[in-house]
Amino acid sequence: MAARLPRLIGTALRLAWDVDRRALVALLACQAAAGALEAAGLLATTATITAVISSGDIVARLRDAAPSLTLLAVAVGARAGLGIAVVYLSQRLSPLLNRKAEWLLLEAVSGAELEAYDHPGFTQQFDQAAQGAQQMRTLLSHSQDVIAAAASFAAAASVITYLHPILLPLLLLGAIPRGVAAVRAAQVEYQSNIETRNERIMLSHLRWRIADDWSANQMRAFTLAPHLLRIYQRHADKVQHVTQRGAARAAKMSIVGALLGGVAAGLVWGAVCWLLASGRMSVAAAGTAVIALRGISTAIGGIVGAGTSMYGTGLYMDHWQQFLEYAGGHRMTHRRGTEVVHRPRRFRAEKVGFTYHGKDTPAVDGVDLDLDVGRIVAVVGENGSGKSTLANLVTGLYLPTDGRVTWDGHDTRDLAPEAAWKNICYLTQEVVRWPLVARENITHGQERADHDAALPRALAASGADEVVTSLKHGLHTMLAHEFMGGTELSGGQWQRINIARAFYRDGTLLVLDEPTSALDPRAEHRIFAGLREQSRDSAILLITHRLANVAVADEIIVLDHGRVLQRGTFTELIESDGLFAELWHLQQDR
Repeated sequence: MAARLPRLIGTALRLAWDVDRRALVALLACQAAAGALEAAGLLATTATITAVISSGDIVARLRDAAPSLTLLAVAVGARAGLGIAVVYLSQRLSPLLNRKAEWLLLEAVSGAELEAYDHPGFTQQFDQAAQGAQQMRTLLSHSQDVIAAAASFAAAASVITYLHPILLPLLLLGAIPRGVAAVRAAQVEYQSNIETRNERIMLSHLRWRIADDWSANQMRAFTLAPHLLRIYQRHADKVQHVTQRGAARAAKMSIVGALLGGVAAGLVWGAVCWLLASGRMSVAAAGTAVIALRGISTAIGGIVGAGTSMYGTGLYMDHWQQFLEYAGGHRMTHRRGTEVVHRPRRFRAEKVGFTYHGKDTPAVDGVDLDLDVGRIVAVVGENGSGKSTLANLVTGLYLPTDGRVTWDGHDTRDLAPEAAWKNICYLTQEVVRWPLVARENITHGQERADHDAALPRALAASGADEVVTSLKHGLHTMLAHEFMGGTELSGGQWQRINIARAFYRDGTLLVLDEPTSALDPRAEHRIFAGLREQSRDSAILLITHRLANVAVADEIIVLDHGRVLQRGTFTELIESDGLFAELWHLQQDR
């Protein structure tokens, strides 16, 4: 623990310096001043006791003690005021630290390559790091407690050493077993949390699934409640068993530490009595020593207690720091260039291949694709054929492991990612339901120069105008029923909003991955009837299982296990003897 505390305190102080250096300097100054005042108070106590118990008239003795009493009163009052200031400054810094830690975490994860999510444990490491970020407020509090206790210890230790040097080593010796026991208890608690992490994640998911309205109908229709509650009970039992086992082990360690600490405390007080009885310490000094020893004992207890809590917090903070470093290794800026291409008109994939992390077989293998503004290219194939992976490659979200993807001749590896993606509109299969008002769900806070004309046009082309008209507050309606005044949309309504996002965004590459799976036939026909109009200013890559919809495409590419099996127009592929015709006839045979 002694080796870790300086590093943890340094982390807390460094972040505090970043968010509010004036408050940090004031906080440290207050704690240093409080320590100095404690030392002054102890010395004033010695002077007061010496004056009061000396021989002579009591009035004269009290008069002699008045200056030291005044100093003692000032020291006590000033320390109380500094304590209030410390609490205020800590409360001012703590939320800023949490915000900073979470900001760094979100910045790291949003700046990582998309393929980082395919690495085993990436999301779990993020969850652990998020828990560590939440501990930053606690880390500052513990750091402050350690520093305050250390200041009190230094003040009392300087006085006790002045009174007699043998007492301080005995006190420190007594603190060692307590500190070791406390650290071991913190380690046991941490290991218990790590051991039950998967169970606690499952419990969290089950609580949400059982209570959420999204799954409420399935819960009842399939009579899932008894089964899910049994699963919940099983995982909860394991968490309880491991937690109780860890608590028992920690209690045993704490008892041993307390017993050894008690023996050491007895030695210290015995030493004080021996020094007093042998004449090596005056009565006044002994009185001060008693007060100082109690102060030192309290300070050591504070250092051990806060330090142990800080050590336990630090174990979680390690996850935060490690994830920042891990995500930093996947930063897009490490593997990509800085070239900027404005409104590219030609997108090419040349013998492109991509293999997911940990896989031996490529998801896409040797695919060629030409896509120009004004053209629609459809990609079809069975599940797992590599359609979505190819879309991620063409859009530059993935970088190919083989071959290359170019935009107007610029390799996507050389492009500045944020600038490049301003040129694309990508509709994935899963609609992201942002808890924002309808307008922000469509514009994403990136309003076009021709916003007043572009937004109504996108709403009309996608059919989202009917959705917006039905909302109580129109475009200003919160699309999340968890919020006051918010509402929940159906799957089809969300898909219209999703399509409006793409049509509103001023990009030259439009990727539609199963864009109408939740739409009714009338709404779906409306989208595809207007697709040719959209292709005037965009190159369109269409991915769908509904083969009737690809008739609008200029070229159709059929993928099978990541390779191009067929390519041609709708008519050519229907008339040929191949996978496309086979799938087409299967869809018609209903």
